[in-house]
Amino acid sequence: MDIREQEIEQRLRTAMDHAAPDPLDRILASCTEQKGTVIPMTEFKKPRRRWAPLAVAAALAVVCCAFGLTSWRSASAVASVVSLDVNPSIQLQVNKNEKVLAADALNEDAEVILDGMDLKGTQLKVAVNAIVGSLLQNGYLDRLSSAILISVEDDDALRAARLESDLTSEVGTALQNASAGAAVLSQVVGYDAELISLAQGSSISVGKAAMVRDVQALNGQLDFNALSALSVEELKQLRETGAPAMPVGKDAAAQAAIAYAGLTASAVTYYDVDPELDEYPAHYEVELYTAGGEFSYDVDAWTGEVLKGPANVSNLGTSAPTTAASGGITADKAKSIALADAGVSESAALGLQVKQDWDDGIALYEVEFRSGGAEYEYDIRLSDGAILKSERDEDNNYTHFASASSSGALIGEAAAQSAALTHAGVKEADTSYLSCRLEYDDGRLECYEVEFRAGSTEYEYEIGPYDGAVWKAERESHAAVSTSGTTGGATSSTVSGGSSSSGSSFIGAEAAKAAALAHAGVSTSAVREMECELDEDDGSYRYEIEFKSAQTEYEYEIDARTGAVLKAQQDHD
Repeated sequence: MDIREQEIEQRLRTAMDHAAPDPLDRILASCTEQKGTVIPMTEFKKPRRRWAPLAVAAALAVVCCAFGLTSWRSASAVASVVSLDVNPSIQLQVNKNEKVLAADALNEDAEVILDGMDLKGTQLKVAVNAIVGSLLQNGYLDRLSSAILISVEDDDALRAARLESDLTSEVGTALQNASAGAAVLSQVVGYDAELISLAQGSSISVGKAAMVRDVQALNGQLDFNALSALSVEELKQLRETGAPAMPVGKDAAAQAAIAYAGLTASAVTYYDVDPELDEYPAHYEVELYTAGGEFSYDVDAWTGEVLKGPANVSNLGTSAPTTAASGGITADKAKSIALADAGVSESAALGLQVKQDWDDGIALYEVEFRSGGAEYEYDIRLSDGAILKSERDEDNNYTHFASASSSGALIGEAAAQSAALTHAGVKEADTSYLSCRLEYDDGRLECYEVEFRAGSTEYEYEIGPYDGAVWKAERESHAAVSTSGTTGGATSSTVSGGSSSSGSSFIGAEAAKAAALAHAGVSTSAVREMECELDEDDGSYRYEIEFKSAQTEYEYEIDARTGAVLKAQQDHD
């Protein structure tokens, strides 16, 4: 019994002891005002008893106060915790009526976002829109690779799923209205005492801590606190690439670019850093803004080495790239050329960005935007508007995902595994390994990726995250193949699971890439969009490698055991 209830009981006891003729007004005055429906009652006259009015008054008082106390408790109780993370981490405590009880900044960046805002008592959607507006205003969601993470903690699973869906839609609409191309990630986080402790120790939300732990699960060598300092977009890209190493981070990349440029920190008006950890080579794109102009750099994400950009910019002189003022097209013209080629209207282009750059001495505009589930990247030559590069990265499951995601909750890893195993006709007990994880594309949830091995066959599945549909099914047999004799002077051997029984193992993807680059005479820093895949044909294994450099596309096939170049092809782009 709390103090309020004790006070009410004492007042009633005092009233009974004094037997006041009509204490109803005084007793009701001690209760919270309640509004209800008045029900007309037919009068039934009975002999008047002295204690009757007092008994009725006491009963009404108890009901009135108990109802008021319950309502107050309900309005003050935290039903859900919603966190919004970019690099700023903000946590909202919400009651069951979706009103904000508290809005907390979990790091210094978040304090800037919440500065001047009193969100207590506002509806959750209003508060979220206000926070997104502040994030946009402060430049956190203006880049195409930006990402915001929405996390919902709630004991009520149905309410949690509904809030996640509603808030994802709300934020997506706000970003679209602002023509921002940032990706919206969302998740429901169950109660986890260890996760709460980790979050508190690193001053981040429980939602971001869950994402950090996902990345750490891919590479146990990565430090939790170091990962916590990264932005959501960096964590997203690390998760998508398997977290091969710890990136240097945005600030270190910017400092490396400033030092390479031969500038002091005071000479840089401001800088912008965009992580590209999911490209090859993984790097940070750094833009330095100075009184003398804008300079672009690519900085290796793992080593901090500057891969591209001008050194000693104060001595550039006439070697600086051509500008529109000295001849050539304008940024608006480059934008219209890219949009026309893509067949996308400017109003439908999200996260539209145009920036001037140069590559191998050629001045150009880089144009990026997203529309209809696809991401577009263009390089437009500044001198004449020629399209030097045109890329479209499309999510083939976008339409299916868009319709399915609004209809229910995730089916879960167990159901996804079951769907894949059933389709393959394999029992879980017969698998030598089995893995399942959510796969993301451009920050948007795509599918469950299920991989397993049974006997000498490897299986790979893509399962619909909301309906369990089999979107993709692949199987590859690694049954032993034994031949005798020699082929081209080399002795054939039994091959199983990627290595030979004679001890001749594969050279590995990195060595194969190095062999292709050496043959092409291209340095790693000059390469973009490199892909490497191990392939097998009648027992012969080779690495298939594709990459671009300048205006040329390269295709190679490298012997998986010897590193010999089996095929080399070049096409001018």
